[in-house]
Amino acid sequence: MPKMILIVDDEPDVLMLTAKNLELFDYEVLKAGSGEAALKLLQKHKPDLILLDLLLPTMQGDTLCKQLKSDDNFKHIPIVLFTASANNISRKIAETKADDYIIKPFEIDDLVEKIKKYIGCSQST
Repeated sequence: MPKMILIVDDEPDVLMLTAKNLELFDYEVLKAGSGEAALKLLQKHKPDLILLDLLLPTMQGDTLCKQLKSDDNFKHIPIVLFTASANNISRKIAETKADDYIIKPFEIDDLVEKIKKYIGCSQST
């Protein structure tokens, strides 16, 4: 069974391109354009990893990350922050309890290596 990744980003191009590339690596991908949409998806699905943009409309990514990491149902799910800036990223990681980050723009191979660090390859052996 493929590993499931939830991508949360309000930029449709980033969402679509990242999802298509991860699907090439046999990951199952869920997409959300906002924190609220992500919470709705999380009511029905338990992804293996969440890729979370920090800058989202209405509910910021850091707020969503803190909420998920304080919830017993979700705190075990690795969260990798998407960010366009490395400024204060160590502080953001500490504040949100996120597991890691990747700077936009990124190479898909770098993202896949980061994903593998937390959940391994998509297909279980």
